[in-house]
Amino acid sequence: MGLPGLIKSDLDAVLKNDPAAKSALDVIVNHTPFHTILMHRLVHPLHNAGMPILPRFLLNITKIWSGVEVHPGAKIGRGFFIDHGAGVVIGETAELGNDCILFHNVTLGGTGKHSGKRHPTIGN
Repeated sequence: MGLPGLIKSDLDAVLKNDPAAKSALDVIVNHTPFHTILMHRLVHPLHNAGMPILPRFLLNITKIWSGVEVHPGAKIGRGFFIDHGAGVVIGETAELGNDCILFHNVTLGGTGKHSGKRHPTIGN
């Protein structure tokens, strides 16, 4: 699935799971966790291409805006939805399958290892 398809699947996930989301335009304008997911979708390929600073900087801006912290290295499947995103943290080596839903104050944080796979994996 390409980038436009991933973004559409995330938008559809918000519309499906959030009764307060009245339309696609409402989500695009007002759903701040979606803003962070969208930014992650845009910068994850840059991170994978070996450009780590710009992707982290852009996601730090969305963290200030949304309260959701996602490392650009995290692997996130299609149809991802975060409801009430304040306090959500997704670490660098976290992996999330398709159609995952997270709520506020969820941390997919490190295990204390300093290298390798350090963050949880969540299936579909």
